[in-house]
Amino acid sequence: MSAPPPLQIREANAHLVAVHRRAAELEARLDAAERTVRSQAERLAHHDEQLRAALDELGRAKDRTVTTEFCLPASEIAALQEQLLTSEATVHSLQAAVRQRDKLIRQLQPRAELLQDICRQRPPLAGLLAALAEAERLGPLPASDPGHPLSGAPSLLLANSTEEEGDRDHLQPAVFGTTV
Repeated sequence: MSAPPPLQIREANAHLVAVHRRAAELEARLDAAERTVRSQAERLAHHDEQLRAALDELGRAKDRTVTTEFCLPASEIAALQEQLLTSEATVHSLQAAVRQRDKLIRQLQPRAELLQDICRQRPPLAGLLAALAEAERLGPLPASDPGHPLSGAPSLLLANSTEEEGDRDHLQPAVFGTTV
């Protein structure tokens, strides 16, 4: 088995560097998306607390109005009813915003999972890159010993020892590298 040509090794290394760069870009995008989702979730939680407080206050105001209804002038009752309608409209608007954000989170979730999967696969890729760099550093084998099985053409001594003699004719030399 002969060493792959330096061009193939460089092409393979360039391809792996491009893959590594793309993985880093995707990681950065994942981090940004996670920060955005986290920020939106915090804002939604804050809005939810505000809505609950507003609803509690409206409930208390309504209770006060009911208990003192006969003591309040009609203009004050009308103002409170309008405030109640405005608050209910705000609640509906905020609930719609929460639903829209939940929908966005559901849409971003598969992408976040894919990017997390890519991040988990980085260590094996780094190991492969290191092995390829080591293979390139070692360079080709010297061809000075014509009797050595690794000099020149591929030797059948490197074939699988469990194969029958007749099956060895179909073997072809292995080529190290990738198509870029």
